[in-house]
Amino acid sequence: MSKITDKSGQSAETDEFQPFDPSKAIDQFRAATEKGVEQSKEALAKFQLGADEAKKVLKSTFETARSVGNEVSLATIAALRANVDADFSHLQALAGANSLSEVIELQTTFLRKRVEMGLEQAKDFQALTTKAVTDISKPVKEIFEKTLWDLKAA
Repeated sequence: MSKITDKSGQSAETDEFQPFDPSKAIDQFRAATEKGVEQSKEALAKFQLGADEAKKVLKSTFETARSVGNEVSLATIAALRANVDADFSHLQALAGANSLSEVIELQTTFLRKRVEMGLEQAKDFQALTTKAVTDISKPVKEIFEKTLWDLKAA
């Protein structure tokens, strides 16, 4: 420690080495701990809020998935029914054919229509499944991005 002599001739200690005061250190540690606990509580509250929002969105998403699953099932049943109807109509037409050339013409027409029908059904299923994936994944993606953003901000 260096001492400085003031005007009265007495020496005074400089600010370089002040004596250690344990009560101040304890108070500072307590304040820092309390601040850390408060920040942790705030982060936990935000996380719980995000988890609650995610739970609501997931519940809604599962309902959407069930609904979309029903739509896909109904579309599949409709496509199968249309295919069976076309097959039976074709068999009836073949049964009424009078010549080999008529059978070949019926078969060619049937195959062309079935390919067109299959392509149209595939397009319908593609549109339906694309819509389903979007409807199901969009809310989930948004809530998780929001939750992560909130956690980063905390």
